[in-house]
Amino acid sequence: MDHTRHRCGFIAFPSRRQKRVASVLIGLALLAQPVQGAEPCFRGINLSGAEFGNPDGVAGTDYVYPSEATIAYFAGKGFTSVRLPFLWERLQPRLREDLDEGELGRLQESVEKLRAAGLRIVLDPHNYARYREAVIGSAEVSSDDFADFWGRLARHFANQPDITFGLMNEPHDMPAKQWLDAANAALARIRGEGADNLVLVPGTAWTGAHSWEGGTYGAPNGEVMLGVVDPVDNYAYEVHQYFDNDFSGTKANCSRAGDAVMAIESFSRWLRTHGKRGYLGEFGVTGDEACVSALADMVSVVESNRELWVGWAYWVAGDWWPDSEALNIQPTTEGDRPQLRGLARALKDFSASGSSCPALQSR
Repeated sequence: MDHTRHRCGFIAFPSRRQKRVASVLIGLALLAQPVQGAEPCFRGINLSGAEFGNPDGVAGTDYVYPSEATIAYFAGKGFTSVRLPFLWERLQPRLREDLDEGELGRLQESVEKLRAAGLRIVLDPHNYARYREAVIGSAEVSSDDFADFWGRLARHFANQPDITFGLMNEPHDMPAKQWLDAANAALARIRGEGADNLVLVPGTAWTGAHSWEGGTYGAPNGEVMLGVVDPVDNYAYEVHQYFDNDFSGTKANCSRAGDAVMAIESFSRWLRTHGKRGYLGEFGVTGDEACVSALADMVSVVESNRELWVGWAYWVAGDWWPDSEALNIQPTTEGDRPQLRGLARALKDFSASGSSCPALQSR
């Protein structure tokens, strides 16, 4: 009888070879398991639509939050997060007054749908550092007004681990110091509400990575924004980077793809030099093969530096975006958009290293 087998009451004593095989199998099984307590970096999509229309527009007519079908599609493709744009004026129709219950309810409902799909959410007031066209830091809209808004919103979403606060989309045409004062006021109010959520802080000049260390409106973001003050030190710098000839993302070309990728490499060095964290909140290309290849190159830079970057979010998708929008990756009746190929490697990275994000674990 083979006494290495456990049958009829006999105890099995494995051979040395079986022990080696068992050790290998156990090792492989452990590698296949997700890292306990770890979470991947943000691999996100901007689901746009709730920022559409004029501030007094009607939900479902002038603007729309993402549908369950759209949410399910992107969750199924491997995205782990959604940057969710909306308008400040809709959520707070009058400065320093209560948030609108109806709009807050719509935002909360959208958050719950995203959460049910296993997606983390970046809240994105998509206002370009303006409120009803008046710039933050002006006589019409003060930094304290902006801080008041964020205090109210932070109170509602405080310490929900899947909620990140994106302070503002693309401040522009204002000095970096003016924006820094507003950002610091908002951070102080958020923390004063007891909210320790991760906060994403952009710069001015549309927060372009390519201009981060250049002086578009005087002193550059790369100098001024080092003055960010966060009482709990849980923030990352948000940058955007497009590939077209003026880096605006409004042209159907990727003529400066090489420069765009170099800008992300340069910003990575800036993060490393100053011991900071970053988030690539917008980037996108057309479906041209060369552009898709450049897209993959940019994602590779971010993914290769997960100790610096908390993640990325592609621009754009959403239920109301037209098929003609060059950067759109909302699926068509024919299926997936070609740009997904440029994101696929990261979206399908289930390795132990790919399933963890050192930048999210460091503060």
